[in-house]
Amino acid sequence: MTAESNASQAFTPIDLPVLPLDDEVVLPGMVVPLDLSDAEVRAAVEAAQAVARPGGGKPEVLLVPRIDGSYTGTGVLGTVEQVGRLSDGDPGALIRARARVRIGAGTSGPGNALWVEGTRIDVSVPDPLPGSAAELAKEYKALATSWLKKRGAWQVVDRVQQIEDISALADNSGYSPFLTTAQKVRLLETADAVARLKLAVQWLGEHLAEQDVAESIAKDVQEGVDKQQREFLLRRQLDAVRKELSELNGESGSGDESDDYRARVEAADLPGNVREAALKEVEKLERASDQSPEGSWIRTWLDTVLELPWTERTEDAYDIKGAQEILDAEHAGLQDVKERITEYLAVRKRRSDRGLGVVGGRRGGAVLALVGPPGVGKTSLGESVAHAMGRKFVRVALGGVRDEAEIRGHRRTYVGALPGRIVRAVKEAGSMNPVVLLDEIDKVGSDFRGDPAAALLEVLDPAQNHTFRDHYLEVELDLSDVVFLATANVLEAIPEALLDRMELVRLDGYTEDEKVVIARDHLLPRQLERAGLEQDEVSLDESALRKLAGEYTREAGVRNLERAVARLLRKVAAQHELGDRELPFMVTDEDLRDLIGRPHHVPESAQDPAERRTAVPGVATGLAVTGAGGDVLFVEASLADPETGASGLTLTGQLGDVMKESAQIALSFLRSHGAELELPVADLKDRGAHIHFPAGAVPKDGPSAGITMTTALASLLSGRLVRTDVAMTGEVSLTGRVLPIGGLKQKLLAAHRAGITTVVIPKRNEADLDDVPAEVLDTLEVHPVTDVRQVLEIALTPATARAEDRIPAAA
Repeated sequence: MTAESNASQAFTPIDLPVLPLDDEVVLPGMVVPLDLSDAEVRAAVEAAQAVARPGGGKPEVLLVPRIDGSYTGTGVLGTVEQVGRLSDGDPGALIRARARVRIGAGTSGPGNALWVEGTRIDVSVPDPLPGSAAELAKEYKALATSWLKKRGAWQVVDRVQQIEDISALADNSGYSPFLTTAQKVRLLETADAVARLKLAVQWLGEHLAEQDVAESIAKDVQEGVDKQQREFLLRRQLDAVRKELSELNGESGSGDESDDYRARVEAADLPGNVREAALKEVEKLERASDQSPEGSWIRTWLDTVLELPWTERTEDAYDIKGAQEILDAEHAGLQDVKERITEYLAVRKRRSDRGLGVVGGRRGGAVLALVGPPGVGKTSLGESVAHAMGRKFVRVALGGVRDEAEIRGHRRTYVGALPGRIVRAVKEAGSMNPVVLLDEIDKVGSDFRGDPAAALLEVLDPAQNHTFRDHYLEVELDLSDVVFLATANVLEAIPEALLDRMELVRLDGYTEDEKVVIARDHLLPRQLERAGLEQDEVSLDESALRKLAGEYTREAGVRNLERAVARLLRKVAAQHELGDRELPFMVTDEDLRDLIGRPHHVPESAQDPAERRTAVPGVATGLAVTGAGGDVLFVEASLADPETGASGLTLTGQLGDVMKESAQIALSFLRSHGAELELPVADLKDRGAHIHFPAGAVPKDGPSAGITMTTALASLLSGRLVRTDVAMTGEVSLTGRVLPIGGLKQKLLAAHRAGITTVVIPKRNEADLDDVPAEVLDTLEVHPVTDVRQVLEIALTPATARAEDRIPAAA
């Protein structure tokens, strides 16, 4: 039938009995069995049979979906093919759906059925089919064939392939069980065959995609289950093999790992609380399955606990004189530390003799903080202390540590959890009373992971560390017998609460004589060995060592001195291999320039008077303390030209707030007391003052340069030079009082290294001179002062010498 003939055909309304389908949809071309035991179904079939059809046609009914009690606007004309019994024996009718019918108004008819007037819907299909429709039909057949094959319905595949009418092909999807009732209603109400086929293709494609995903998931799950079952069986077989092997070898026990751990715990010499905690973990291990990750965590924890030396302690060497000799032989100087260790050993010996080893659960440990510039021997001192006491030594590097768990350990709930560094140090030492060196404690930082310095509070508190609890172990660990040595370069960087728990020992640096001794007895033998030289092949005269310490290096420690010695020996070894130097060879101070070049640090006093920094008014020499020890600091002052109109005070040299305030105080004092000091104070009012601290890239702060800035300004205003051999330190007040400062020992050592002979210090720091080595004080003329006027009287050259002192500067 062509499209034109179909279009010209008109369908007349027909009266049909309604056969309602509750939540079911039948599409044209489908053959469905219906149960006649349902009253509405039976009434519709009987009413259709009661109407005589022209030519003896089969009875017709209208199959209408009823969704949630409401009828759809479109039904299907169906013919009653057969009435009989269904497979279960109940009465039934076989009905074939023929065509779509649009439902009209109700009407009357025989029987108890509902009769309506309906009009058949035109479902014309273009002939021939357009290319897109043909491709759509081909795609649907391919999808339907794939789905039917997956379900094993091979007998239906050929029937689908034989359908050529696209309307019938689209309605064939009504057999699909995966379509919802709403989707089937939409197919029923869609008259256009191409549009209906598009819907069928779309829904069938989506269902196949979902089915593929579900099959893939099911396959992965099945593979995982199979793998677990296989692993379980293999582990059981492995356990059985181990059991048989143990029986063949005559080993007792079942070979169960938990039994092994229980035996190890019971055999270990553990404290009572630790033993109880370990046995609880063994019970958890016995209850845990082989596949449980908790089992591996428990085994790791038990291994850690069993490896710790809970009851192991080394015997202290109570030979006090022998310990002192060891310290003296391995380190020159550092008398404060040596005396403290000697005192500790003496007290330990007396406590042991009187049976006072443990008092209140705590033993006699020690917590010392060694603070000083780099290179003075803080780290190496820890090994000497352990050697002198006969204890094990462990070094814990804290520089850059920012995670609190590094100290206290990780909770066992975390993957890869470990005990903290303190517990690992005790484990590494193999005893409960080692010497633990906490290196660079001032470099500890803090961030979102916590504050390691705060975690150290309990570790370094002698009143608490006998019950230290690591987050990983969760049992008390007695650290009261441990000797903790903490090293730091900058005291201010250590938190105050942490510093309060430690006994502070300052290492302020070495004198030149001590450096010569260290270089001769320690550095030279070590560097000779590293350079491949024998002791009798190369030797250094004391004058050479003194010049190396004084002019080639200027530091608080001896690191650069050791580098200079190493460089010197390498040069000699190279010259010998080249045939330019005969061995043995004695190096004197005259040979240094030819071997390693010119000196880098020439004392100010050794320079020509006209080339010294203090050769012009307005320059004074101060003393300061840095992270590398004491240092000499120069202060320069100048006044602006009156014609520029500049006023006020200008400060340069990267100064901190405290140092800036000291400069303001110095300027205010001179303005208010200028007349008394016979200074032209009018210059300070009309002209701007500028104070500069050379080495501008180095940050500077602190109040101790107060009298130095006052002296520089007074020198500038009076025209009197500051003495070249004078250096000073002290805080100044608005009334001219000289207030005390810190770091006096380091400052005097720096003055001694720089060739200064006269030092001005605050009177209230006079007691600190007891800490300064006698050989340094013998070379210095120290003036304790209480007022700035005394400082100016000492530091400034006499007024009569002013004119002739200015001549070199002008030249």
